[in-house]
Parts: sequence; C-alpha cells; structure tokens
Amino acid sequence: MRRSAFPGLLTAAVLLWAGARLYAEQRVTQPYVGVTCIDRTETAPRAVHMHIVQIDLGAPGLRFTLSPPAGGREVVRQTTLEFLEQEQAQIAVNAHYFLPYPSSDTDAWVIGIAAADGRVYSAFESPEQSYALLADAPGVNIDRANHATIVHRDRTQPDGTHVAEPVALWTTLAGSAQIVTGGATSIPDLAWYSAVNARTAIGLSRDGRTLTLFTVDKSGGSEGMQVGEVADVLVRDYGVWDALNLDGGGSTTMVLQDPVTQRASVVNASSDNPAGRSVGSSLAVFARPNP
Repeated sequence: MRRSAFPGLLTAAVLLWAGARLYAEQRVTQPYVGVTCIDRTETAPRAVHMHIVQIDLGAPGLRFTLSPPAGGREVVRQTTLEFLEQEQAQIAVNAHYFLPYPSSDTDAWVIGIAAADGRVYSAFESPEQSYALLADAPGVNIDRANHATIVHRDRTQPDGTHVAEPVALWTTLAGSAQIVTGGATSIPDLAWYSAVNARTAIGLSRDGRTLTLFTVDKSGGSEGMQVGEVADVLVRDYGVWDALNLDGGGSTTMVLQDPVTQRASVVNASSDNPAGRSVGSSLAVFARPNP
C-alpha cells in the first residue's frame, strides 16, 4: 500500500469490492474541517486512479477563490500548484479551458463565465473549440456565504456576464458542458466525450451543501475515463446531483497542502509534467486543519 498523502493523519482501511467492480482500493482522510479526501484506484473496466475531495459548504473557516484577471488578455497562466502556494490555500484544482492552446504565451483567455472575488472577467460564449465545448456552457457559482449553485446565461442581457438565477456572482467557473443534471448523466452527443483521457469535474449535491472536486489520471498506471464514466461515478458513489466537466487531459491537476508540514504537492499524476501544466485558471479552497 502507498502511504497517505497526509502522513500525520489516520487513514481509513482499504475497501475491497467483489463482483462486477472486481477490485477497488480507497484511502480516506479528513485533513481539514469539513473536507474529505479520497484516493481511489480501480482495475475495471480499466486501471484508473481517482482523487475526490468532498467539501461541506457549511464548515467554519471555509473560503474559495478563482484565478484573478491579469495580463494582456484575461489571465496569466500558472500551474495549479503555483496558484495554491501564491494564495496560501489548502486545496486547488484546475478549472477553465483556455486559449490560445497550444502556446507558450503566458497571457490567455478563459472560456466561459468567470468571476474572482466578485469581479466578472469572462462571459458566457460560443467557443472556438466547438468539438468539445458547448456554447454558453453553465457555470458553478459559490457566493460569499459559500452557497453554491449551477448558473446559466441570462439571455435577456446582451453582454453574456449576467445569469438567469437570482444570485450574485462571486467565485464562478465554467467547463465544457454540464455532465450531470438532476441526478442523471447528461453527456453531449459528441465523439470527444467518449474518449478515454484524464478528467477534471466539479459537482454539487442535491441539497447544495456538498461540493465535490474530481480528477482521474491518464498517467502513472492510470488509463483515464470517458466523461460518461466520470458522471456515473459522481452520481452513484458521491451523491452528486449536478456536475460540470472542466478542462482535462494534461491540464488535470489536484493540489493538496499537508496540514502537518504545510507543504503543498500535486497529488495526481499529471500527463503534462510533474508540476502540472500552466493553466488558464484554478479554483483554490481555504480550510482549517482538523484538530
């Protein structure tokens, strides 16, 4: 068995399943108040390595932020690890798709609605990457009181920066499409979604009280997943009611800070480089260490 990502904490026992799912190994830690981290491997239908973080949005001391606007476009690219260390956060995951890509240019545009600390800096849009990204894809908004909702474009407003829901945009991010809607998978009928790759997703429980962050690798012995497989796991195993597919492939990155040593590290196996790809945006989570 590999060691826990948090050596100073107790981890749950290995869990084994028989039958159709053949074999699974899962380690569970609770490094921060209201935060459960799950490190899970499966061998069927192929070898995969997943990291899941479930966050109780009512936990004390919890706060979120997104990569802020900067540079000559909308954002300045940086790795998710760099962003977490810059913000001195405890958890971070990559978020938006971005352009230009591939490019060595550090200035980028993020695709879809984006807000950082209440400043809306990217609008709903019809993206150039139409083979995977849907026009005006929904977003997830986490307001200042940590109420999280799926948000949709207000089509009565021409600028694309307003949402139909009666919420104030505060920490807002978008992906390629909504892949779980009302507790059921809702995968676009596009060939890209059937590809097996590294994936990142974000989901909400039916009562809106639990936020789920999900990554699966296509590196280090993990073979990746179809987007529909991700959606099925989120619904079946983690109580997700609504979810978005975020940027994946080489962008997929999850970073955790060790609550004992306060050192941050990339916990998944990036298929881009060990430190993770420089991405357009990342979502950071601030949480209190568990006693």
